[in-house]
Amino acid sequence: MTRPRILLTRRWPQAVEDRLARDYDVTLNIADQPLDAAALTAALRSHDALCPTVTDRLPRAVIAGGTARIIANYGAGFEHVDLDAAREAGIVVTNTPDVLTDATADIAMLLILMATRRASEGERELRAGGWTGWRPTHMLGQSLTGKTLGLIGYGRIARATAERAQAFGLRIIYHSRSRADDMPADTYRATPHALAADADIVSLHAPGGEATRHMVDSAFLSAMRPGAVLVNTARGTLVDEAALAAALDAGTIAAAGLDVYAAEPEVSAALLGCRNAVLLPHLGSATLETRVAMGMRVADNLDAFFAGEEPRDRVA
Repeated sequence: MTRPRILLTRRWPQAVEDRLARDYDVTLNIADQPLDAAALTAALRSHDALCPTVTDRLPRAVIAGGTARIIANYGAGFEHVDLDAAREAGIVVTNTPDVLTDATADIAMLLILMATRRASEGERELRAGGWTGWRPTHMLGQSLTGKTLGLIGYGRIARATAERAQAFGLRIIYHSRSRADDMPADTYRATPHALAADADIVSLHAPGGEATRHMVDSAFLSAMRPGAVLVNTARGTLVDEAALAAALDAGTIAAAGLDVYAAEPEVSAALLGCRNAVLLPHLGSATLETRVAMGMRVADNLDAFFAGEEPRDRVA
């Protein structure tokens, strides 16, 4: 029997590639460079399965006319895939939820700590030879104990972030499309702006897409407290980066910690110039354990699909 042909758009952990190679005819992207639209279009016509990452854009123009049977996404988010176009083409779409929750929550907490304690500024000063020694007023940051963390979106990653934050003495409030049954009534905020006004730290956990594009704009940033911190481990499109850079420069808010950007891997020059911005290169799920688990989840979805079963993580 001919083995299904699958294409991985980037290199995956070796253990996952080895598992897939046992059961499938696997095409690897040896150069590990992003594939352009033409290459993605061709892959959807020459393979039975395309396995993209969250940075591979699959709009209608790429998907339409594709003969692949499944798009098995390596990542929890799937707003980069035109689901309607996939349905019309008869292509199943899956994702990898659950397995990256803890790693991403760890990064959210890392950014909270780095931004409030000015860790990036301190390291840059030390490496540049500018540190002159300990003194009582040097590079003072903020304590977390007794402060309020506002979560926009209250899914798995937000909940895991809340658990970590409470260990540091942070009080939790949240905004989401519906109230959480397990949270006290007074922790819910009906709008993002209401949450911004009541939080010392705002952490974004909302999905991407047009509905949430630039939800953090100049009006939102103006609603935040003057000493507040913004953290984003969700999607770069949630933030108007020009407005954020302006707010950081003007002192409208104290700091920001970002792991995602609107035009990855490009980061705006304005943000790069902000001393009070902590900028990480999309490390949210970047632990070996998590990236292997994500790949194995893709493999499970492929195995089920090609066995004629319903994939566990089908989204279209």
